[in-house]
Amino acid sequence: MIRIEKANPSHVEGIVKVCTEANRDTYGEIYSKDYLESIINEFYSPERILQEVSSSSREWGGYLVALDNEVVVGAGGGGMTSPESGEVYVLYLDPNRRREGIGTLLLKEITEQHKSFHATEQWLSVQKGNDKGIPFYESKGFELQSEELTDGYVSLRYKRNI
Repeated sequence: MIRIEKANPSHVEGIVKVCTEANRDTYGEIYSKDYLESIINEFYSPERILQEVSSSSREWGGYLVALDNEVVVGAGGGGMTSPESGEVYVLYLDPNRRREGIGTLLLKEITEQHKSFHATEQWLSVQKGNDKGIPFYESKGFELQSEELTDGYVSLRYKRNI
């Protein structure tokens, strides 16, 4: 039975593992190895994750984790970018646990958090070529709004009303 809860310091190692493995699995064919490792080192270091599970605000609602018998199998988080706009900043699963509904559960909790802040729309960015994330988000009602070039890679901006 999967349980979603607000992350705490005991979940840091699991969040780092899930986010690192999911990034390598998802972006290994899209990003250069050096660029991918720089992203992992910047955003998914134990020090940064500890800081991010130890604080939350309207702008960063904190990490949520999907737990299976106390093992982190998914992690996600978001925040508000304007009075009506929520942003999904991160949503990753253990690559071996896809298609079990875990991502749907995490997205639902992030969405509830956004709604508690009175969001009426939800945004996210996904890398062009991410054949794992794009179909998932589109199945949840996100619609492509624009493309942005970031660090030489094309990022797709998606939005849905909530």
